[in-house]
Amino acid sequence: MRTEQPQVIYLKDYQAPEYLIDETHLTFELFEDHTLVHAQLVMRRNPARGAGLPPLVLDGQQLELLRASLDDTELQASDYQLEADSLTVQPKAERFTLDTSVKIHPESNTALEGLYKSGKMFCTQCEAEGFRKITYYLDRPDVMSTFTTTVIAEQHRYPVLLSNGNPIGSGPAEDGRHWATWEDPFMKPAYLFALVAGDLWCVEDNFVRQSGRDVTLRIYVEPENIDKCDHAMVSLKKSMRWDEEVYGREYDLDIFMIVAVNDFNMGAMENKGLNIFNSSCVLARAETATDAAHQRVEGVVAHEYFHNWSGNRVTCRDWFQLSLKEGFTVFRDAEFSADMNSRTVKRIEDVAYLRTHQFAEDAGPMAHPVRPDSFIEISNFYTLTVYEKGAEVVRMVRTLLGAEGFRKGSDLYFERHDGQAVTTDDFIKAMEDANGVDLTQFKRWYNQAGTPRLEVSEGYDAGAQTYSLTFRQSCPQTPDKAEKLPFVIPVELGLLDAEGNDLPLRLAGEAAAGGTSRVLSVTEAEQTFTFEGLTAKPLPSLLRGFSAPVKLSFPYDRDQLMFLMQHDSDGFNRWEAGQQLSVQVLQELIGQHQRGEALKLDPRLITALGTVLGNESLDAAMVAEMLSLPGEAYLTEISQVADVDAIHAAREFARQQIAEQLFDGLWARYQAHREVSRSTAYVAAAEHFARRSLQNIALSYLMLSGKPQVLEATLEQFDQCDNMTERLTALAVLVNSPFEAERAKALETFAEHFKDNPLVMDQWFSVQAASSLPGGLARVKALMQHPAFTLKNPNKVRALVGAFAGQNLVNFHAADGSGYRFLADLVIELNALNPQIASRQLAPLTRWRKYDDARQALMKGELERILASGALSSDVYEVVSKSLA
Repeated sequence: MRTEQPQVIYLKDYQAPEYLIDETHLTFELFEDHTLVHAQLVMRRNPARGAGLPPLVLDGQQLELLRASLDDTELQASDYQLEADSLTVQPKAERFTLDTSVKIHPESNTALEGLYKSGKMFCTQCEAEGFRKITYYLDRPDVMSTFTTTVIAEQHRYPVLLSNGNPIGSGPAEDGRHWATWEDPFMKPAYLFALVAGDLWCVEDNFVRQSGRDVTLRIYVEPENIDKCDHAMVSLKKSMRWDEEVYGREYDLDIFMIVAVNDFNMGAMENKGLNIFNSSCVLARAETATDAAHQRVEGVVAHEYFHNWSGNRVTCRDWFQLSLKEGFTVFRDAEFSADMNSRTVKRIEDVAYLRTHQFAEDAGPMAHPVRPDSFIEISNFYTLTVYEKGAEVVRMVRTLLGAEGFRKGSDLYFERHDGQAVTTDDFIKAMEDANGVDLTQFKRWYNQAGTPRLEVSEGYDAGAQTYSLTFRQSCPQTPDKAEKLPFVIPVELGLLDAEGNDLPLRLAGEAAAGGTSRVLSVTEAEQTFTFEGLTAKPLPSLLRGFSAPVKLSFPYDRDQLMFLMQHDSDGFNRWEAGQQLSVQVLQELIGQHQRGEALKLDPRLITALGTVLGNESLDAAMVAEMLSLPGEAYLTEISQVADVDAIHAAREFARQQIAEQLFDGLWARYQAHREVSRSTAYVAAAEHFARRSLQNIALSYLMLSGKPQVLEATLEQFDQCDNMTERLTALAVLVNSPFEAERAKALETFAEHFKDNPLVMDQWFSVQAASSLPGGLARVKALMQHPAFTLKNPNKVRALVGAFAGQNLVNFHAADGSGYRFLADLVIELNALNPQIASRQLAPLTRWRKYDDARQALMKGELERILASGALSSDVYEVVSKSLA
């Protein structure tokens, strides 16, 4: 922990390393109360830094140095300088070998960085700067080395010993111990190192590459979870085939391994050849994992596998370039998921998440560019901006270049930079060189923070038969800078006639029409595009597929939005029109509530949703998405000053009206889909996901009616279903209902049945924490005393505390500030246990400027109390200090 103000790291200060590490040889001796780490580093002076032999400064934290030698000469204490976070030695030649031995304590490592114990298993997490907690090293991504790792441990406790690369040897050792050696021939930075030791079982399969070579695939889990790995294995094989077909990328080692661990700060980690996963991203079976969990497993498995090229073979030069690997790989996994499921629904889900959460980040005190200029603690920059917005930036490159041009660019990028640590500029340069284009202005997406606003106005000249669209772009002030230069904004659009047909598009000066949907590149602060040959004024369908991460403003009236909902050929924009209509209606209700008026719902919303509900030709998943009203978090994000109570009241009133007025249609859809579920075994496939999603959203509306047959149907679904998707939905519906006896019994039954399954119990916690019924904080505090809950497990914290503060807005933002006090107390406690998780729980408090004066004062007061609480980690200090700036 730090008591002084932590140091700020700046991109502008980057310098290449003074020394390089060609070979890394590690030996781990694992014991129950300590671990010995012996490291041999074969090093040389970096020729890029010139002549001379400056001191070698190695990173190291929480290490007990036992011995050190330079070229076989034992070093005495006077031969080196030892600080709390470094070891400095003086090389005598341009090439040399440094040996060190250190003692570390993974058994007491609650921060879950470096080497630590998760239950009875040793495992590692080295990204971003965890390797320095294992041994003294140049712990930076631009220092790449081959690794040979030997692990020695008690054979009875730890029969499985794993590390990166290919296995090259194993055997018995003294005192009932054994050893295994792994060799990774590919140069990699230390953040990609991995080690696992435990009593693990594995599911094994194989994959034949396009070249004909065979790869062994293994998923390691604790014995009780061996029956929950099949879906992850299928997902892995799909990912490998997709990456070969779409990007031409083959896997390069003889073995690929995944290990599931229960205690993990992130979702998963792409360590070369040995991916370590949070168990929530691996384990999936119908009875214990929802459809969303199955899809998450598929997506995360793909994401980490895709990193083998976009992150491992080509890695980032420094941590400011984090989106180089993460944004690119999020884009890749999103495209994979779109190909495996419904492309439109996947895009809807991603955009809804981006606009609710990343846009809020862009508008808050932690706003930063996709490529940040500075940081205090790099762990705080594993953000939605780097990942999700970074993926949108890559998507825009693909939109501007086209699929073929983008593939040419990615091929050149991988070929040019294989085995290198590079920058976002290198990625863009490959795209430019492969396509003969200039993307200089486009790169502003990497260095300007904030969400651009795009205001669009129209003009129609009946005599000239021309239609003009004028785009005005701007970007609000953010902590990094006030004035923003114009972005390159690709706007995909179409024009609809009175019957809803797409019109041929011909810009002024063009000889012929260029199709019915095209991309306009908006590059100026104000820019007008004129279309010719239009005999009547069209209706524009703008930003199709959400072609740029901007806030679009066009003066659609509600009738026009209803028309687009019914006729737009772009599935995303049909949904978007429904969202805009819902927002307009809900904002009207919010105003009514604030003025003390009786709430009255615009009947056009009911008409529009009724039309969608009755459209049997629409994909069921699409119907479910279009029936879903914008969430309270999104309504908060788009409000000038968020009135939490009015937002909640308005949305609940609208849901109640939909339930009552569309009851018959919802009931018919529910019964039809539930009947199929009863007679069909669970299948983790898109068509089945779609059916259950519509069935379950229908049930969530129907329960608002309070009718006996709905309660009976809900209890039947809870008791008789064969999968967690239906059971958890029924439980959530009961938890949010007025039926107290049924609610209590269902919660008790669920907990008793799944008490030995930690991941399912996490869902049990979340359902209760997210309930908007009164008494939310008291429920959460009571649940924290439950034997299945512990602050030491990140999944538990996210499931209970994260769900309460992030999803249960009406209870978290209680006017007395009790929710804020609770979260601040928790952050102070977590700061000493796991700083990364502590800092990530702070997000709801950082947005204090979004609320009314009274809530602002309360939230700000809690941030100030955290800041004054004592020795803060750099993770928590950075978030709190920036939030108060």
